[in-house]
Amino acid sequence: MYLFNFFIKKHLYLNQIKNKIFIFCVIRKKFYSFTQEEVIRQYIIFLLKKIKNYTNQNIWVEFPLQINNLNKRIDILVQLNGNPHILIECKSPKIRIKQKTFDQIAIYNNVIQAPFLMISNGIKNFIYKIDKYQKKFIFLKKIP
Repeated sequence: MYLFNFFIKKHLYLNQIKNKIFIFCVIRKKFYSFTQEEVIRQYIIFLLKKIKNYTNQNIWVEFPLQINNLNKRIDILVQLNGNPHILIECKSPKIRIKQKTFDQIAIYNNVIQAPFLMISNGIKNFIYKIDKYQKKFIFLKKIP
């Protein structure tokens, strides 16, 4: 957790109102409740921007999606040239990534059709490319 404490102190803009802490989202330009999942979301956004050089215009956060008349929200969607590129699901570090999480992002991607998917709880990261022709996943070591 040292890495996240360093990241939080060095790279995030926090605000405290009364006894509640809020975290600023550089994409949504707004403060949100400081939760573990929001820290992971901001950490992934930081990596996308600083390491992979994606711009704010390429990154959509809490993107609304409707599946079977149910309103859902995608944690992060990276677009390139107006097309979905990476669909990202963020979880709290307390949440173990299980098959249910892979199923969730696969259902979302049936609508989005991104070629790359990523799941992260800040401890474990799964990044993979979908090979539609051979109907399999190719796991990657880095964010595309």
